[in-house]
Order: sequence, then structure tokens, then C-alpha cells
Amino acid sequence: MSLDPKLPVEGGSPQRETTTALLDPPPPAAAPQPRRALQLWLHRTSVFLFVLISAIAGVLLVILPWTPEWTDNYLLLSFPWLRSFVTTGFFRGLCSGLGLLDIWIGFWEALHYHEHQ
Repeated sequence: MSLDPKLPVEGGSPQRETTTALLDPPPPAAAPQPRRALQLWLHRTSVFLFVLISAIAGVLLVILPWTPEWTDNYLLLSFPWLRSFVTTGFFRGLCSGLGLLDIWIGFWEALHYHEHQ
């Protein structure tokens, strides 16, 4: 039996197998589980807060323009031209429409939520 690396060894080539096994790159390391779980919960929380804030702001924009607090507030009493514009039906309807759009965007985001894994 010869120990020359150029000559084949009986029963296969154990030197080549160990050499190639040492030269193979290690498998890619997966992200640690606690970090992945934290990112998942942060994503879930941010989507929940987005939906909640969108729904609350939308409801306020739908209801508030039609209440007396909309026109009889301290900021508008000192600007009569702005008060007359804000009390028009067009502006109130525009604000209510934006509120409905905000509610729709929030619920659309909640319905189309999916987790990336």
C-alpha cells in the first residue's frame, strides 16, 4: 500500500473525501429564534396600532364635522372668514369622506395582513 497522494488507494479515496469535506463552506446560519419572534411581534403590534389609529381618526373625521364643537371653538372664533368656510357643507362632506377613506384603509390593511416566514 502506497501513501503517495497521487496514487489511488484501494477501496476508494478517503483522503479526497476528507479534503473536500474540510473545504465545503458551512451551511448558512439561521437567525436566532428569539430575534425572529421579536420581529414578528413588533410587526403584529405595528399593524394593530395602524389599524386602531386609522379607525379612530376615521370615526372622528366622519362624526366631528357635524357637531357644534366643529364651528364653535376658540380657534375659529377669531377668524370669521375661516369659520364661514369650515361650516360649508362641502368642507364638512370632504372631511367626512376622508374619514370614511381612512376607515377603509385601516380595515383593508387588517384584512390583507399576512406574516412573512
